Amino acid sequence: MNRNSNVYTIIYASVMVVAVAVVLAFTSESLKSFQKENAENDKRQQILRSINVRVSAQEAKAKYSELITDAFLINEQGERTEGDAFAEDVVKAFARKVYPVFVADIDGQTKYVMALAGSGLWGPLWGYISVNDDCNTVFGADFGHASETPGLGAEIAAAPFSNRFIGKHLFAGETFKSVAIVKPGNSAEGQDYVDGISGGTITSQKVGLMLFDSLKEYTKFLTSQNK
Repeated sequence: MNRNSNVYTIIYASVMVVAVAVVLAFTSESLKSFQKENAENDKRQQILRSINVRVSAQEAKAKYSELITDAFLINEQGERTEGDAFAEDVVKAFARKVYPVFVADIDGQTKYVMALAGSGLWGPLWGYISVNDDCNTVFGADFGHASETPGLGAEIAAAPFSNRFIGKHLFAGETFKSVAIVKPGNSAEGQDYVDGISGGTITSQKVGLMLFDSLKEYTKFLTSQNK
């Protein structure tokens, strides 16, 4: 065949496109299991950070299995319902009106971990927050974001911010209040609060809204466990 002909060029280009497509498809399929494992370990790390345990991705699976004794979904009445709490996408779960709960054993003490989902200034927010067995006192928290401003709103993902929640209370008496996030130097009447991120006011407000909107769905579960 004449290599200078249009037919040769078309055939050659077609073969190359098909070959590259096959290679890319094979590579993508080969990496799927690794991508899934990486995503699962990242989720395990987030849950573990919410109970103040920080480990590498390689250690996450073993440490999660050691400390997380139960995981389940609850419905709007705070009752267990069918489904896989770990495998369930949090946003999709919330849309279905089911909510993931993870139970941890820390030095013989029970901690309840709840999922959070919301919207930030530039994209999605998420996180996990744990409470002691009184179902009121915050034991730990961890927050994540997709695209908040580096050095400002993105600081919600740093330990100095999440550590501010430790020891705060979700209820005032029997009334759910959540934890408010205020500008440094301000306060919130009638509920526990933490200082927001300096220069990240809107993101801080969005985290506060995420906390309230997500945790209010767990109030029946928390009050029933406490009783």
